[in-house]
Amino acid sequence: MSIPVRTLPAAVLVVDDSAVVRRLVCDAIATAPDLAVAGTAKDGATALERLALGLPDVVVLDIEMPVLDGLATLERIRARWPHLPVVMFSTLTHRGATATLEALARGATDYVAKPTSTGPEAAVATVAEALVPVLRACAALRRPDRRTPPARPVATDPGTVAPITPLVARRGGPPEALVVASSTGGPHALTEILPWLPAGLPVPVLVVQHMPPLFTRLLAERLDARSPLHVVEAVPGTPVEPGTVYLAPGGIHLAVRRTSDGAVVCTANDGPPERSCKPSADVLFRSAAETWGSGTLALVLTGMGHDGLAGCRHIHEAGGTVLVQDEASSVVWGMPGAVAREGLAAATVPLGELAPVLVRALRRSAVACAR
Repeated sequence: MSIPVRTLPAAVLVVDDSAVVRRLVCDAIATAPDLAVAGTAKDGATALERLALGLPDVVVLDIEMPVLDGLATLERIRARWPHLPVVMFSTLTHRGATATLEALARGATDYVAKPTSTGPEAAVATVAEALVPVLRACAALRRPDRRTPPARPVATDPGTVAPITPLVARRGGPPEALVVASSTGGPHALTEILPWLPAGLPVPVLVVQHMPPLFTRLLAERLDARSPLHVVEAVPGTPVEPGTVYLAPGGIHLAVRRTSDGAVVCTANDGPPERSCKPSADVLFRSAAETWGSGTLALVLTGMGHDGLAGCRHIHEAGGTVLVQDEASSVVWGMPGAVAREGLAAATVPLGELAPVLVRALRRSAVACAR
C-alpha cells in the first residue's frame, strides 16, 4: 500500500514597515492552502536577519521602509541569494511605480500593486486575487531545485553570434512588423532586447506587457532612454511607423488596423479582459495577423498564463512566424511554453540570443525594401 506524499505549503516571508499591510498580506496568503507565512519583518535589515536563519520559498518586499528600504534590501538579497524569488509590493503612485521598475531592473522577480480599497474585506480579496497566483508561480520556480536554478543570460552583441535562424525564414515573406507579448520577467527581458535593435529598424514594433496604466508609461520612458529606437506608449489613431516601439497602455487593449489609404494605425478598445489580461496580447496578435498576414513576426517572452497563445494561432494560420523565449532563460515559462507545446513556434531561443535573431530576421525586410 503506497503512502500519499504530502506537499508542504510554499513558505512566504512578508516584509513591510506597516503592521496593517503585513496583516493584510498574511490574511491574503491564508486564503490559499498551498501557501503559508514563514514570518514577517518590519524593515529590510530585519528581513535579512530572518533570511540568514533560513530561506523561504518567496519574499514579498515593500519598497519604502525605514532602516533599509526595499531597493537596498533587494540588492543585498541578490548578492547573497541570487535565485530567491522576490515579489515587490508597491503603491500605485508615480514614485512607487518608478521604484518598482528600478527593482525589476535590479532583479526582482515580479511585483503586485497595493490595493486602493479602504474596506478590509475588499482589500484582502483584492490582494489575494493579485498576489496568490504570483506567489504560486514564484514558489514553483524555487521548489524543483533549491540549489542552482538557471542563470539569466546577458544579451549578446548581434554582430558576434553565429547564424542560428534557419527556421525563422521558413514561413512568410520579409517581416512587416514585430509584435511582442511579455508578462512576469518581461521588463527585464525587454531591456535585454530593445537596446540591441538598430535605430534604422525597417519595421514597427508593438509590445503588450502586462502592467497597470502608470507603470506602462514609465516603462516606455525607461526603455526609450536605453534604446536606439523610439519607444512610446501607444495612442489610438497614431500611425504605425518603422523604427518605433509602441507599448500597449495599461488597462486598454492595443490593436492595429489598416486604413482606406493603406496606412496602419494604432487602435484601442475598452473591452473585457481576455485570459484575465488587459491589455491582452491575443487582441494585438489577432489584429496583426489581419493587418500584415504572413508579414507578421511574433515574439512571446517570459510570462505567467497563456496570453498570446490564441493570437499566435491566428498569426501561424496567416503564414506569419512565431518565436518564443526558451524555458531556461524565462522567469516563468507559461506564455512561451504554451505556444511551444502547441507546435506554433518556429524557434525557441534563449534571451541572450533573441536580439541577434531578431536583427537577422528583420534585415530581410530591409533587403526587400531596397529591391
